[in-house]
Amino acid sequence: MSKKSLKAKIDFIIEMIEKIEKIVQRHNSIVNALEDFEGQMVILMGVAQIGETLHKLDETFLEKYNLLEDKNGAYYTRNYIVHNYDGVDLYLIEDLVVQYLPTLKSKLLEAKAKQGL
Repeated sequence: MSKKSLKAKIDFIIEMIEKIEKIVQRHNSIVNALEDFEGQMVILMGVAQIGETLHKLDETFLEKYNLLEDKNGAYYTRNYIVHNYDGVDLYLIEDLVVQYLPTLKSKLLEAKAKQGL
């Protein structure tokens, strides 16, 4: 994977996280955002896109920056959102947005800086 491609993918994931953060801010809380059908749809799509894109990152990069578990968990969550036709547990998504996405964003920003991207 070229540096340009790697940078584009990392930037896209960070952008999706920041868009989710803005949606939460606009609704004044994650709970309000998930109760609003538009907010819910945007957050679910953003989380699915994060999982899909993280899954496409180079294994060597993921290993180097301790992101393999993140990749697997994000892709599992992507599949859960996309294929769970009975509905998604919004408490799981709430926890993911509040607890996990800020950590993932920090890890990616740190890896990006160390890679000189």
